[in-house]
Amino acid sequence: MLAASLAGCGAGGVAAPHHVAPAAGHPVAKRVCRAGVESPLGSRRRAYAAIAKRSLVAFRKPGGAELARFERQNLNGVDNVFGVVGVVKARSCEALWYHVLLPMRPNGAIGWIRASAVWIGRVRTRIEIDVSARRLAFFRDGRPVLQATVAVGAPATPTPTGRYYVNQRLIPVDKSGPFGPGAIGISAFSNVLTGWTQGGPVAIHGTNEPWSIGHSVSNGCIRLPNAVLRRLFYAVTAGTPVIIRA
Repeated sequence: MLAASLAGCGAGGVAAPHHVAPAAGHPVAKRVCRAGVESPLGSRRRAYAAIAKRSLVAFRKPGGAELARFERQNLNGVDNVFGVVGVVKARSCEALWYHVLLPMRPNGAIGWIRASAVWIGRVRTRIEIDVSARRLAFFRDGRPVLQATVAVGAPATPTPTGRYYVNQRLIPVDKSGPFGPGAIGISAFSNVLTGWTQGGPVAIHGTNEPWSIGHSVSNGCIRLPNAVLRRLFYAVTAGTPVIIRA
């Protein structure tokens, strides 16, 4: 992980964050909407991301108790992004609330944010990681684009499994360092390294230890060969779902 932002995977400086938003646009509204009822959003071919317009509050349920607060940008100066899994609309079919994955502990945290506080974009990409097989697969529009062998967490610092999403992309100051040419931050956190800066966030990144690819040796991050990391880095957008299986 990169300096203060991704300290759980090592140490190193960070240059300006590199952030690409998903394609602009709102989910297509149905002609008849059931007011106040959640409708699921997303599939294996399409997902949705919510990008903060301003500081916002995540609630345990629409209009319920406060769960967490988020600034417009995170501690790395990147716009806060949330993976959308559902929407509640008004009778007019206008979106009122989004059910979202949150970039916070515990892993898999989910809450509700007001639709007026975010922009919504469609996401065409998806990442799936098989920890036991040490394989990563990248999809666009549901079709496989890239597959690669990866390094994963060591037994004492395992890679967390679950459903996450890409929330930032960071470029190291030293591209020959432990993160290689870049890191794709995801909304997961180490389940072990809770004392690391920013809670031990997890990333998909390059490496200066190419021998480690295919082994269980990291602090929880997913390492790729640098050439593959470059391809993936510029292909993913904010909000890309990341599914990690044991």
